[in-house]
Amino acid sequence: MPNILWVDDEIHMLKGHLLFLEGKGYSFETCNNGIDALEEFERQPFDAVFLDENMPGLTGLEVLERMKSIRPEVPVVMITKSEEESIMEMAIGSKIADYLIKPVNPNQVLLSLKKILKGKELVTQQATRGYQQVFGKLTMDMQSLRSWEEWANFYKELLRWELELDQSSEDGLKSVLATQKNEANELFGRFISNNYESWFSSNERPMLSHEVVGNVVAPQIRKGEKVFFVVIDNLRLDQWMVIKPRISEDFNIASENIYSSILPSATQYARNALFAGMVPADIKKKMPQYWKEEHEEGSKNEFEGELFVEQLKSLGLGDKQVRYHKVTNMRVANKFVSNIHQNKQADVVALVYNFVDTLSHARTDVEVIRELASDDNAYRRVTATWFEGSPLRKALKWAAENGFKVVL
Repeated sequence: MPNILWVDDEIHMLKGHLLFLEGKGYSFETCNNGIDALEEFERQPFDAVFLDENMPGLTGLEVLERMKSIRPEVPVVMITKSEEESIMEMAIGSKIADYLIKPVNPNQVLLSLKKILKGKELVTQQATRGYQQVFGKLTMDMQSLRSWEEWANFYKELLRWELELDQSSEDGLKSVLATQKNEANELFGRFISNNYESWFSSNERPMLSHEVVGNVVAPQIRKGEKVFFVVIDNLRLDQWMVIKPRISEDFNIASENIYSSILPSATQYARNALFAGMVPADIKKKMPQYWKEEHEEGSKNEFEGELFVEQLKSLGLGDKQVRYHKVTNMRVANKFVSNIHQNKQADVVALVYNFVDTLSHARTDVEVIRELASDDNAYRRVTATWFEGSPLRKALKWAAENGFKVVL
């Protein structure tokens, strides 16, 4: 039974609340002042604390500060009559779990307790029920997918459930979803085999690698926007979905589009096509000086900057000031961020960022990384943790502060 400490100088007026909540399966210790509350808090463990802000002697905020120094992991709910913004800000800054304005009714308190103590469990239960309900529909839907758009939407739906179940302890359901995803991959492979070649002679096709700049980047430039074009090599859609909340903290995301890589999807082909605005065969034919065959030595993407400039010229944007950068390791990343101000006058800044690709290869080559990113869930967590404090995030913030529209 969860044990709660409730501190209020008028605790005798809350007997009805306590009886109601005890009937819901919670036990309570009560105190009517901060000194006694701190003694009780040190004497025994509590699952949560309800703390009145306005009390004689030690104030609620003072008690809160001391409790956080004793056991910072215990969630504290501040209850107050005051609606002063400064008090709210101080309480939130002290990492309270919730903030309730008096008079509170018992159901408000119950909801707060459920959110704090059972929130993750309830989310997991709902995700589990939700996937069980849609499993059959997903299985039937994947048999009838006929277009790229349908497949893209179906994949996003699968990933949504995969991310929902990441928090679940239901390994059986995760295994079922993994099997469903493998089946979808097999069917999608057949779809690509049957349709890929015809895409090049039809308008009924997805946006492909070599069309991204023309369809997405160039229109922004023509509108007079300064563009910061970021290519995170080997970034998967599920990885985007876990770093998106962090990006949303710094940006308004105006639109999201999914495009299809050309085949082969290897860097030499797909990324060169992206920067050239043409398929590899045409790069080799029209600009052989910028193409390297597989057997040739050196980087196969050595001329991306030149290809990008040539593509912008072909799109009527040859008068724009263009900067191209490639970040291959942390040393280069830190140097780029240190000198990023040098790009301020550019119309277009293109940045290739290789960390995720390096991480992807390290998953198979480096034992420590294999342990850190042992499955897709762990791989996503590593990606999110990396992005949180990465030089790339600093670069994106700089771009926003200096008037660039970011295309990632």
